[in-house]
Amino acid sequence: MGTILMYCRLVLVLVLSSIASSQSIIKALPGFPGNLPFKLETGYVGVDDMDDVQLFYYFVKSERNPRDDPLLLWLTGGPGCSAFSGLVYEVGPLSFDYAKSNENLPTFKLNPYSWTKLASMIFLDAPVGTGFSYSRTAEGYNMNDTLSASQIYAFLRKWLINHPKFQKNPLYVSGDSYSGIIIPMVVQEISNGNDEGKEPKMNIQGYTIGNPVTDHFSDFNSRIEYTHRVGILSDELYEELKESCNGKYVYVDPSNVECTNNLKVYTQCINKIYSAHILEPSCAMLSPNPNASKLDRSSLQEINSIGLLLSQPQKPEPWCRSYNYVFSYLWANDKTVQKALHVREAIKDWVRCNESLSYTSNVFSSVDYHRNLTKKAYRALIYSGDHDMLIPYVGTQAWIASLNLNISEDWQPWFVDGQVAGFRVEYLHNKYLMTFATVKGAGHTAPEYRPKEGFAMVYRWLAHYFL
Repeated sequence: MGTILMYCRLVLVLVLSSIASSQSIIKALPGFPGNLPFKLETGYVGVDDMDDVQLFYYFVKSERNPRDDPLLLWLTGGPGCSAFSGLVYEVGPLSFDYAKSNENLPTFKLNPYSWTKLASMIFLDAPVGTGFSYSRTAEGYNMNDTLSASQIYAFLRKWLINHPKFQKNPLYVSGDSYSGIIIPMVVQEISNGNDEGKEPKMNIQGYTIGNPVTDHFSDFNSRIEYTHRVGILSDELYEELKESCNGKYVYVDPSNVECTNNLKVYTQCINKIYSAHILEPSCAMLSPNPNASKLDRSSLQEINSIGLLLSQPQKPEPWCRSYNYVFSYLWANDKTVQKALHVREAIKDWVRCNESLSYTSNVFSSVDYHRNLTKKAYRALIYSGDHDMLIPYVGTQAWIASLNLNISEDWQPWFVDGQVAGFRVEYLHNKYLMTFATVKGAGHTAPEYRPKEGFAMVYRWLAHYFL
């Protein structure tokens, strides 16, 4: 009787999953000549009780050995930034060919450092309202950290039911930036589900996060120390800040006038610096018209830091990184592109990062989730581009230290082509292993700035090699 009930339950899960999901094999894409030399699938999966919340994904099979290679779920930060950023700007098989793109539809070239050469990857537009994901009801757009993590877990369960060949592959949850809050929560959900006997059982092996938002106090408070280390703050101002603010630079008591005044001086020092990479030009953020049909001056609006509309800029130049992101708007909002991707008509305008989400950040720190995960035999790779001022490596080191892990391999350089690519340290707690690595010269999204080094790093880590 028990076997029959289990069989009936599995059949019911399969039926419900197929109803709530859709998937399409994509053989060609506008902007890429000929057929794609890799296997691409897109689709939607319903993730709430009534399947009103539909999360969109891109799935790329490993270009090496999809039967045995790991399966990576990729979550971009924000919250609200499309996984398309990870797919095209960071670790996916395609990147925009800026030199050859014309003023109609941007063109692609192959990325020689795609992580899909090492693993199969799901790039997920989460939470709802991100990229091509949508809700059939207004209530479905009300989102927070815990609900987002729960829906991502629901997505994985249904996706793996629909793709049973990947249920035994080693599974890692990966991403960067704000996903540092979400990823440990998702891994905890997976771990709990496995312990509770939920189907399908996932072969979760660990997680990897770059420049992760982890603890709002530690991350943001560390910016003062970081900017002093890299020579942006003078010794005098740094000492005055430490003394007047007592080492606390966020959530400051407004009655502490000396501290607030020193912080104003600090802000003047950094407000012309590109915080995602302190050595790159600081450029105006661009808000393209999603319906623009070509890359010209009328398709862009240049907005300064206080939101005032400035004069129209010239065609984006590669020396200004934020200009490159315009190509994603022009491509993803093209109707032939959306048809090729099998995007549903519920989507109006695609934006790379949706800043108008109805989203509540209800998890102040994900450190306790990391701490809970140290009780499992998981592996974690935490990496930081060392020129990121948004989430400096200083703050990341601080919360890692709070876990009180044992150092198994001390701080030392790691190399690519005989050159120092960064520094790394290994931690061990029972069977839990964490690697922390810096990526030299990289910014907030490290693989975007140092693709070769990022590829080498994850290749070695997935292969269980020392960096």
